[in-house]
Amino acid sequence: MKILFTKMHGAGNDFIVINQLEKSYNLTGKEIKLLSNRKLGIGFDQLLLVEKTSLPNVDFKYRIFNADGNEVEHCGNGARCFLLFLKNYGLSDKKTVSVETKSGLISLSFTEDNLISVSMGFANDNHKFIPFLPNHLPSQTIYINEVEYPFYPLSLGNPHAVIKLGSLDNVDFSSIGEKLQNSKSFPKSVNVGFLTVINRNEIALKVYERGSGLTLACGTGACAASVISIKKGWVTSPLTVHMDGGDLIIKWAPNHQATLIGPAKIVFEGEFELLNFK
Repeated sequence: MKILFTKMHGAGNDFIVINQLEKSYNLTGKEIKLLSNRKLGIGFDQLLLVEKTSLPNVDFKYRIFNADGNEVEHCGNGARCFLLFLKNYGLSDKKTVSVETKSGLISLSFTEDNLISVSMGFANDNHKFIPFLPNHLPSQTIYINEVEYPFYPLSLGNPHAVIKLGSLDNVDFSSIGEKLQNSKSFPKSVNVGFLTVINRNEIALKVYERGSGLTLACGTGACAASVISIKKGWVTSPLTVHMDGGDLIIKWAPNHQATLIGPAKIVFEGEFELLNFK
């Protein structure tokens, strides 16, 4: 069976998008993992599926699978690509689209300068909601090579741990990220963000994502780092987040949803034979 796909990226966070509005291909986690391999497959951070929704007054269902084959709740960079995909293939001519995700409803829209705005939902620091079990790391600190790393747990539909650093140079992101991801304190694992403050309206950020490792950008990670930074008084909204793949703009205020603004690009189209990944 041959399956059409579109390769896309949002600030360097790369995806393949597959239209399942008329037919479900029932890809397994093993098949997705093989497809994500950058030497043996197509290569991507996440697989995005466009599906029909059964919810009233909602336009589409948006599903996300990490490179390890596991389905996850949310992806802001992917959401921007999702909207561009809908427009490019004539699936919707709406300026604003309502989308069902595993973590709830989000709203996607084009801005006047041809960027894409995503209503990312409400940030939640309730430990049960994240989920985060503080009894395993009661001080919200981990130690790597005798260096102390305090972190701030937060959910934006998926779990995050945000770490503020003086510099992003010479940091072992993998060791820190994997230790938190493997901790019993995060039963559903966690995306680990490393930020440094540049000025009152700019931060630099790297995110070690669960199931994908260190990526060029992470939309929910940018929102989580921004919310923590604004709550702590380190910066003010709107905030420009500099990531290796490009810049994102985050707007947030207490008791309001976070808004993510950034680009989306189509890289190429193709098809693969599913039997080759069985």
